[in-house]
Amino acid sequence: MDLGSIISILITSLMAMVPIVLTSVGAVWSERAGVVSIGYEGVLLMSAFFGAIAAEVTGSGIMGLVGGIATGIIFGILHGVLTVYLKGDHIIPGIGINLLAMGVVPFGILAYWGTAGQHQVAVTLWSWNTKYGKISPMVFVTIAIAVITWWVLFKTPLGLRVRSVGENPEAADALGINVEKYRFWSTVYGHALAGLGGAYMSVAWLGVVQKTMSAGRGFIALANMVFSGWNPLVALLGGWLFGFFDALAAWLAPLHIIPGQFILMLPYIMTLIIVAGIIGKARPPKWDGRPYKRE
Repeated sequence: MDLGSIISILITSLMAMVPIVLTSVGAVWSERAGVVSIGYEGVLLMSAFFGAIAAEVTGSGIMGLVGGIATGIIFGILHGVLTVYLKGDHIIPGIGINLLAMGVVPFGILAYWGTAGQHQVAVTLWSWNTKYGKISPMVFVTIAIAVITWWVLFKTPLGLRVRSVGENPEAADALGINVEKYRFWSTVYGHALAGLGGAYMSVAWLGVVQKTMSAGRGFIALANMVFSGWNPLVALLGGWLFGFFDALAAWLAPLHIIPGQFILMLPYIMTLIIVAGIIGKARPPKWDGRPYKRE
């Protein structure tokens, strides 16, 4: 492997980490407030689809990202209403979102663009093109979001209140903190970041919309969240690690050193190994996934 290949893999890993880091950071914030969602896989897929439509309708890649955020916000509001205000189960809505995306996106690609399989997005976000690969400004935006989210979560009164409703909502309620409000908007924020990650895949990174383009990244993001110990900065590092193995798999596949199917499994195998290594050691917020009912 020469220096150019190493630089190319590192650049690709930065591009590949964006949707995983954004989704992981959003999931960290949401679960720090006590709300679990496993629907990020579906949010990524739906946001990639609607983000591409927004980009083509408006002729702007940035508006495509805004469309993805709006899609994430809608699903965040839906999940927040069901789990925070109606005190529903935290897992079932996520399964519903994932199943809905599996139906809506393949149908939408055929119905809206008249093509089966995939659609090449006509309007994409500007990026730097180097001889080693392109670099999207979203890479730096993602790093900034992870750092700012960590700072707000652990260094500000707002972050303290968010963490308090996830650790001990009864005590937070007794101190006058509106538990439902903080949980609801934390859920919306988490899904909005996942929506941004989904739109990034179609509008800024891959430039296509496919029915399988999320490719398990929503679930990898959840594994990365557990790996991080619910810390946005560690999630940034973990997301880059997963992105690195994704880039390494893409670099190794054309060389036919080992069977291509095994190479493509590499990011997922590493996910299983890492998750297996932290089972029993991770400590989620005490009220994570538990509806709070004021007595």
